[in-house]
Amino acid sequence: MDPLSTAVAFLFFGFIAIVLLVIAIKTIRIVPQATVMLVERLGRFDKVASSGLNILIPFMDRPRAVYWTNSRPGMTSIDLREQYIDLPPQPVITRDNVTIHVDSVVYWQITDAVKAVYEMNDLVGGIVQLTITGMRAVMGDMDLDHTLSQRDQINAKLRIILDEATDKWGVKVTRVDVKNINPPEDVRITMEKQMTAERNRRALVLQAEGDRQAAITRAEGEKQAAVTRAEGEKQSAILSAEGAAEARQRNAQGEAQAIALVAEAMHEHGNPAQYLITTRYIESLRDMTRTNNSKVIFMPVETSAMLSSVGVIKEVLGQMGTKSGEDPPAPQPPPRPRELQ
Repeated sequence: MDPLSTAVAFLFFGFIAIVLLVIAIKTIRIVPQATVMLVERLGRFDKVASSGLNILIPFMDRPRAVYWTNSRPGMTSIDLREQYIDLPPQPVITRDNVTIHVDSVVYWQITDAVKAVYEMNDLVGGIVQLTITGMRAVMGDMDLDHTLSQRDQINAKLRIILDEATDKWGVKVTRVDVKNINPPEDVRITMEKQMTAERNRRALVLQAEGDRQAAITRAEGEKQAAVTRAEGEKQSAILSAEGAAEARQRNAQGEAQAIALVAEAMHEHGNPAQYLITTRYIESLRDMTRTNNSKVIFMPVETSAMLSSVGVIKEVLGQMGTKSGEDPPAPQPPPRPRELQ
């Protein structure tokens, strides 16, 4: 074979190989996991190529490319995983005419790839604009203090607004988080002063409340102590009165027993009335002679009879003691009547 024929044959087989390679590239498509690819046939949507090996008809079927914000040029695969969009700080005017800068994060996921491609030209850009407008609408109806303290409510309202708007795009907004709310510098300084004053006021209120509770507790303690003290004095007085009554009763009983014994003895040996009068008279004389002043005392009763009665009583009592097993007292001579100076 001449060299010309060899070159022609080489070119022919090379052309055939290139054609087959192009056909293979256009026919066989491998789609990664968790992604899909939309296939159009002659310009119309034909099917959704899921993950794995897919066979296309060359020159008739072609993947649909998407041109979203931040997407690769000519991207044909659509990610079905949950994604997020980090929004830069956006100016928002509150109800009390304060301009604040708010940045947030939106979490979203494609649930219908066909709607995501054919219902919205720029899906990511549309979600960003919806988030900005929804944030301004929600925070525009709130005061600055509420925007700083009610982030959960802001997040919930934004998520509902975005989820309703993106439902026809085949997108599910799972979560919206407001990261930072930055008020102007002068407003921030004023708020710090306000918070300092509020903390001082709360401290004073708490201190006053503590003093009031301490005073109430102290008064309650003093009241309880006074009640307990009065109760103790009452019980002590009752016990003292009972003890005195018992003592008087015992003394009366002892005196009655003594008088009974004396009466019984005097009934046999003398006059009891004369004995009692004599003993009282002697006690009175003893009290009258305790001072150093000279006195003259007259005996208004018959002294010998009186003293004889006393002697008889002592003898009787001595005999009673002897009967009971005790040693009788030593006999004492009766005192002689005399005139006391």
